[in-house]
Amino acid sequence: MAGRRRLRTRGDVIFDVCNGLLMLWVVVVTAYPFLHVLALSLNDSLDTVKGGIYIWPRKFTWANYEQIFSYGGLLQGFKISVLRTVVGTILGVLSASMLAYVLSRHEFQLRRFVSVFLALTMYVSGGLIPTYMLIRNLNLIGTFWVYIFPGMVVAFNVFVIRSYIDGLPFALQESAKLDGANDFRIFWSIILPLSKPVLATIALFIAVGQWNSWFDTYLYNGGHKELTTLQYELMKVLQSTTVGNSMPRGDTAIQNITRVSPQSIKMAITMVVTVPILLVYPFLQRYFVKGMTLGAVKA
Repeated sequence: MAGRRRLRTRGDVIFDVCNGLLMLWVVVVTAYPFLHVLALSLNDSLDTVKGGIYIWPRKFTWANYEQIFSYGGLLQGFKISVLRTVVGTILGVLSASMLAYVLSRHEFQLRRFVSVFLALTMYVSGGLIPTYMLIRNLNLIGTFWVYIFPGMVVAFNVFVIRSYIDGLPFALQESAKLDGANDFRIFWSIILPLSKPVLATIALFIAVGQWNSWFDTYLYNGGHKELTTLQYELMKVLQSTTVGNSMPRGDTAIQNITRVSPQSIKMAITMVVTVPILLVYPFLQRYFVKGMTLGAVKA
């Protein structure tokens, strides 16, 4: 074995060194912004104003996070954000995959019409006011389902899943039909298990969108504290750091938050919002690249 081993040339060594340096540079470029934000969020707020903090806090403190979590609305907002993320992701993936499966069936006569109609929604929007009027007429304002129903079917997600399904061996569906399986059985027992990579990718897209959303809370449920979301509450906390004395005097938590610098609060809020997604991503990462490659949108 030792005799068969190819001797490393000078070019191999140079290539390995250059490759290692390149990978190190990629790691530094990727990790630095996160470490910088983390360092600022853990640094004393008054000291942060001086600048000069990079990847390590100069005066370590938990005060920024304590100030954020002292605000009472965050717990309820966290519950609603988690609930809307879980429910919205599950229903969004199911609805998009079911519609994608229907559009992948060549015997579906309205396949082209529905595809063109969905594609138009990617370029033409009804606008904010018509959308609000539609939500109001559907009696969704002041309900939890206003977070779920409007975004259940997204054209981009449907096209990505349909393209992936088109790449699956059609013989599997034909053999299942010969065995007496109906379309629902084929979809549930064959299509979904084989589509795990693209479904995981779409699930990540939907989950990130649901988790980061706050504007729909502002529009439809701003006056319903029981339906507030974490991002909306954090937005109010961040706003309080810039508004300062204009906040209501009776809210002692807000008054305490205004004593720290806006930059420290921004970085702490960024970490609070980012960490849950970072905890979920490793479980979906192995499907992510494969799902995007095999489920790429076709012309």
